[in-house]
Amino acid sequence: MTIRMPPICAHSNKVAAIDLNRLRANFDGAMAKAKRVGQLTLLGRTEARIPASPAEARLETFPNPAPRRNYWIHFETDDFTSVCPVTGQPDFARIDIDYVPDRLCLESKSLKFYLASYRNERAFNEAVTNRILDDFVKTCAPREAIVTAQFSARGGIALTVRAEYPDKKVRRDDQQNW
Repeated sequence: MTIRMPPICAHSNKVAAIDLNRLRANFDGAMAKAKRVGQLTLLGRTEARIPASPAEARLETFPNPAPRRNYWIHFETDDFTSVCPVTGQPDFARIDIDYVPDRLCLESKSLKFYLASYRNERAFNEAVTNRILDDFVKTCAPREAIVTAQFSARGGIALTVRAEYPDKKVRRDDQQNW
């Protein structure tokens, strides 16, 4: 049985042209990514340190890859700690952030460092949740955002705070349905 193979040169030229086009596409994509990522100071850097306070923390963004589409992004962490301003005891919480980006998306490592910077911050749970939302909105100007903080029980009572952007008017009837 004889198998006919095309000439090596003809086959090689065609493969080389495909590889060259693929290489160009990869290069162009890598250059565009490098320009976007060049603005990020934490991503890919192991020497980065957690800021001492939220005021020192820096939330970082990158361009939304689909700015014409409304889609939700969800962040969550069970590893949040702040400090009670009265007792000095730690307050542990699960933080969920859901948002619809506009032109900018939030980079997750900067969010991790920002949230970790609360570990020595003395503030009431309600203030912490609203500050996280305010800083988030100031940084990436989302179309919509919701920050939900579920604080662990202390004294037998758990506390959940939910802050939304844009603000929605709450009527007394709506409060009863929570």
